[in-house]
Amino acid sequence: MSAEARLQAVRAELKARFIEREQVVDGALLAVLCRQHLLLLGPPGTAKSMLAKDLCLRVGGKTYFEWLLTKFTTPEEIFGPVSLEALEAGRYERVIDGKLPCADVAFLDEVFKANSAILNALLTVLNERRFHQGADVMPVPLLTLVAASNELPDEEELAALYDRFLLRFTVGYIQHDYKFARLLSMAPEPEGEPTRLTPAELAELQAKLQQIAVPDGVLREIIDIRKKLNTEGVVASDRRYRQAVQVLRAAAVLEGRAEVQTGDLRWLEHVLWSDPEDQPKVAQVLGQALSGLESEAKKLLFQAKEVHAYAYQRWPSAHEKQRALLEALSKIRELRSRLLAMLDQARDRGRDTTALQEIADEVSALEQHLLGNKV
Repeated sequence: MSAEARLQAVRAELKARFIEREQVVDGALLAVLCRQHLLLLGPPGTAKSMLAKDLCLRVGGKTYFEWLLTKFTTPEEIFGPVSLEALEAGRYERVIDGKLPCADVAFLDEVFKANSAILNALLTVLNERRFHQGADVMPVPLLTLVAASNELPDEEELAALYDRFLLRFTVGYIQHDYKFARLLSMAPEPEGEPTRLTPAELAELQAKLQQIAVPDGVLREIIDIRKKLNTEGVVASDRRYRQAVQVLRAAAVLEGRAEVQTGDLRWLEHVLWSDPEDQPKVAQVLGQALSGLESEAKKLLFQAKEVHAYAYQRWPSAHEKQRALLEALSKIRELRSRLLAMLDQARDRGRDTTALQEIADEVSALEQHLLGNKV
């Protein structure tokens, strides 16, 4: 089985196991592929830690670390106790076995309870994938850290930690009754051996990210999205936008494509907001970017049909009917010209033009019908 096929098998198994969490599952896989971190906001009992554990089991190698943070949590609990042996030798080191610096995938519950004694070391691990071990700086194998919280941080000192989570999802309880019924009847553990990505296969998939093309049209879409969001007061850092491009590349890898498509921009809905109240604004701007041309094209088609119907109403004389046909033909040609310009714009931006082409063909058919009846 190829690395791509194994990734799809992992994806399918996780979605079957985590009901009504399809987007979160894909988001977690995107985080692993582009080596970013994932924040889940929501109440307890929504399978956040279970997802992190399963993620580690299937893509994270052998080492998983999990901890519930409180204001009393000490650095020893996260990074390991101080080594007495090293102290006797005059070195300040920690015994990190089984702790965060050795984890492939980690889950920190109530992450914003981190105190200042933990914060600096945690930021270094998340951002630089390094841990200060005495006088040395050692690399850490962390693929992704999944964090959970019931609420966003108020303290200014936690803003940097919050910013380290590129992908952010709000998670609630299962909404649909039939899916809730599936949850109640689900076996505690999945049957059979779970599909696993080997470290080599994961590295192969991660290496593909840099080979994924990002068309100029998609970049222009991002520029337009940024302008509109800034106008709405939703401002993200330049670093976050740059990192977002890697998420789009990861989305292309997840879908088995060689280049980013406009549709991948939907993942920016989980990247560009800071305050949950801004999520609807981000969703609206992205909706306009992804479907704005199609919506406008449907309006033009409606106008063309109205013009066509106007030409074929009952007229008092053949002369007036002919004049109406000529006027309708002129207007429909103008509408068709606008649709063709929209098609060119969509192609230039790398969008799927199937729907636009169908609308343009329908308007062309109306034009041909008028031509066939013009004397």
